Amino acid sequence: MNTINRTVTPCVVVEEEVQFTLVELSRACRTDVDQLVALVMEGVLTPSGEAPERWRFGGTTLRRARVALRLTRDLELNAASTALVLDLLDEIDALRSRLRRLGGD
Repeated sequence: MNTINRTVTPCVVVEEEVQFTLVELSRACRTDVDQLVALVMEGVLTPSGEAPERWRFGGTTLRRARVALRLTRDLELNAASTALVLDLLDEIDALRSRLRRLGGD
């Protein structure tokens, strides 16, 4: 008899229109504000607003922030290295999309 293993992963759906403050994003990511500020300074995250207390992050930023923080933790990267890795991952995604549009796999 075959056994099926299932893993349930809890998740939260966040709409793109949702706006997070810096503090709210840090809570959602379970990290401190300083780590997020470092990612903003490296261009990993792009808030609207002039100063950290006025920054607002769109809903899609939550996923990117979590990926960046996971890379930072798992690979022991600094903010600049995390920015480079995310840029390369973005480029790979863009190339894959382009390849799919051209009919390749």
